[in-house]
Amino acid sequence: MPRVDAKRQITLPIEVCREAGIKPGDEYGCFAAEGRITIVRKETGAAKGFLRRVTGDQRLSDDESLRSALDEPNELR
Repeated sequence: MPRVDAKRQITLPIEVCREAGIKPGDEYGCFAAEGRITIVRKETGAAKGFLRRVTGDQRLSDDESLRSALDEPNELR
């Protein structure tokens, strides 16, 4: 079973890499939630068009939008 080394590095088993399509030099993202770590191979263009239908509220300044996203109270609420 692979272990975390002193630098917090891990070696992924070759079978897992093959199944996930991960090759040496590939970029990946990793996320932690509920005590589990998920590793995802990044794919060029995977998010292309992801936000194409999202429209912004033109009444908000960038600062107001950021405060809203951070759930800080502001005068527009």
